[in-house]
Amino acid sequence: MMQMLAAAAIEIVSDDHRSADEDNPGGYFEFERVKKLTEGDDGWLSEAQGKAVKVVSPLLELLPPTFEYRVVFMERRIREILASQRRMLANRGEQPSVSDAVLAESYRRHLATVREWLRRQPHFQVLDVDYNRLIVDPEQDVDRLSSFLDRPLALDRMKAVIDVKLYRAR
Repeated sequence: MMQMLAAAAIEIVSDDHRSADEDNPGGYFEFERVKKLTEGDDGWLSEAQGKAVKVVSPLLELLPPTFEYRVVFMERRIREILASQRRMLANRGEQPSVSDAVLAESYRRHLATVREWLRRQPHFQVLDVDYNRLIVDPEQDVDRLSSFLDRPLALDRMKAVIDVKLYRAR
């Protein structure tokens, strides 16, 4: 999604601290200060207005209510997330610390909690995007994204960055 937004000429807040690798050859588009939301570091948010910032779901509740947020909430089949995580760990020579069943249940509970919290937040608008559908048939989602962000987007350029060959953990 971050690659798609960049292709659509939306400015991305990223520091390239985590560079592209075998697991994610297109890059991660992360901004290290996002992780510091846990320490109360949100001073960078005023400069991020109107830009795209990757924030993982556990950190959404740390975003202060002083801003309006549009969240593109990417969801992917849990078995694919787990397969991807196993591959990343194996590439680093590490082993999972808990079973897939435990991780899957924890993730399901987490998503339910985050979704319920987001529904109660007046300063958040949320667009759900199914990763699996987006990869194979992006037309519907890029149109919805353009409406949600309330700006014209280079839809053909967005679709062009989708690389089905990278959809490996099925």
